[in-house]
Amino acid sequence: MSDTTLSENQSLIDPLEVARARARRRDNVLKYILPLVIFALAMVIWDRICVWNEIPSYILPRPSLVMETMIKDWGILSVALVNTLKITFLSLALAVAGGVGLAVLFTVSRSIEMSLFPFAIILQVTPIVAIFPLINIYVDSQLTKLLLCAWIVAFFPVLSNTTLGLNSVDHNLRDLYRMYGASRWQTLWHLQLPAAMPYFLGGLKIAGGLALIGAVVAEFVAGSAGQSSGLASRIIEAGYRLNAPRLFAALLLISLTGIVIFFATSLTSHLILRKWHESALKREI
Repeated sequence: MSDTTLSENQSLIDPLEVARARARRRDNVLKYILPLVIFALAMVIWDRICVWNEIPSYILPRPSLVMETMIKDWGILSVALVNTLKITFLSLALAVAGGVGLAVLFTVSRSIEMSLFPFAIILQVTPIVAIFPLINIYVDSQLTKLLLCAWIVAFFPVLSNTTLGLNSVDHNLRDLYRMYGASRWQTLWHLQLPAAMPYFLGGLKIAGGLALIGAVVAEFVAGSAGQSSGLASRIIEAGYRLNAPRLFAALLLISLTGIVIFFATSLTSHLILRKWHESALKREI
């Protein structure tokens, strides 16, 4: 190929690369700017609705009043937030340990999977408000009650996704490991677990949010109160007292916590998969 042809190809490639770079920068900017603009617009509309209709603060407080209340009542709300986070992360850790462990057992033994997986489905489809009366009868510790309720909600996504990942390994690779004399545990450790990692991380994203939801719902159902209570109890208490600003402040903290959990699990997934899995690799179109 002549130098003239190379230079012509280079002249065609460079503008294309520049256009792609500009498109990536534009998409990155819009990815963060647009949600912030929409959120700011929603706050302005909320504030104007309260002012124009002269809505009392005990019915619908203005956003500025919610933020003032969060700062003023931070001593109470922060303690409740810590209690909710404790239940959330403990239940998530138990869900991960139990889900992954049981998924490995399902992979090792088909009979164990056929015996136990239906019961996992039953736990998933049965509303926690229907299970809690039984938990309330048989469990004495209030912390254990809340932890068990949140664990039930977060457990199934980890189990089902990890089981799917372990069973989705290419059968040709299985045969290759078998041909070279690898044991069942060697195949599991070196082939199936790495292949199941994207599925597990997908289940972890779901379970993180469900653990928070489970912790809040469990506290609503349990009706716990006192210094060891979480944000759900603060919401119930604020509702009884018609303290809408504190109620909205607690709701805002729950929402922000869920967002942080989602981004934390998404970042964890990206850091683990970014160098080797197709779902995290950036390809040029």
